[in-house]
Amino acid sequence: MARLEIRQVSKIFTDHTAVSDVSLTVNDGEFLVLLGPSGCGKSTLLRMIAGLELPTYGDIVIGDRVATRLQPKDRNIAMVFQNYALYPHLTVYENIAFPLRVRGTNSKVVDEKVQWAASLVGLNKLLKRKPRQMSGGERQRTALARSLVRDPDVFLLDEPLSNLDAKLRHSAREELRQFQDRVGVTSVYVTHDQVEAMGLGDRIVVMQSGTVRQIGSPEEIYLHPADTFVATFMGSPPMNLVPQGDIILGFRPENFLPESNFASGSEITRIAFRMHRVEYLGGDRLLYGHVSGNLPETPVIARIPSSVAYAPVVGSEVPFAVATSDLRRFDTASGKALPITGSFSERRVAHV
Repeated sequence: MARLEIRQVSKIFTDHTAVSDVSLTVNDGEFLVLLGPSGCGKSTLLRMIAGLELPTYGDIVIGDRVATRLQPKDRNIAMVFQNYALYPHLTVYENIAFPLRVRGTNSKVVDEKVQWAASLVGLNKLLKRKPRQMSGGERQRTALARSLVRDPDVFLLDEPLSNLDAKLRHSAREELRQFQDRVGVTSVYVTHDQVEAMGLGDRIVVMQSGTVRQIGSPEEIYLHPADTFVATFMGSPPMNLVPQGDIILGFRPENFLPESNFASGSEITRIAFRMHRVEYLGGDRLLYGHVSGNLPETPVIARIPSSVAYAPVVGSEVPFAVATSDLRRFDTASGKALPITGSFSERRVAHV
């Protein structure tokens, strides 16, 4: 295991800048997620860590070595790809053993390491199978075990769950998190899926257009987004944003509730809500509508637990509210988060 440092790294191609002046540190044993939409630079950054791309500017430090210009084979990193890159003609055992065979490792050590890695990922009983005889989740575990036998300083994972269906992704995500907890290898994981990021990451790096917008724990990023991009990228449905002159008010759908849900005397901000339609999602209902009296007309969404007895009439204006402590404010010009001032947070009731 090793600490990984990215020092003011940029990657400029002929027609665009893929990564712009990124600096971050991945602590020893940490699971860091690079999250962002397609084209944000997260995979390019991962490829530079791996040595598959050379930075235009900046340095990459793995442990105590500047690895910027080292070949991939000299970095002691392991990479798990989206398609797992398993050899179809080899058994699971031989796929896991392959990097050790290439090094000329003696057979006894190979067997010990394969058995150890297979036990960590639960493949002991599947070592004689070929990849075509396995599920997507089992192939993923084979790729992890193959990487693990190399004793890497850093694991790099490039959207390894994206080819799995929804049910398998959920179980594979849980297995991957358990694997990380057992092994504790410094890991960098790339994804565009915020659910994966929230469920797996010790910390998340949110990227857009080659730049880092925010770094923090899943809770920090969800509850305290640094700007309107992060606010709307994290969360499904995203944070509601309501323009108010030189500021934008933000609040999560699950915090946007009928006024009757709040205890008497609570510090709330009232928001007149005109509902257009209801979407039933089992445990929750999503209420789509707009803020009444707000021009231009601003769409908002409320998330109400299905267990809550509430049946608003479509098209009606209903009194909703948000606890003042759950409101976030953003600067209209820059989109950056603003601190909640005393005068704002102390207002017992405000009308939007």
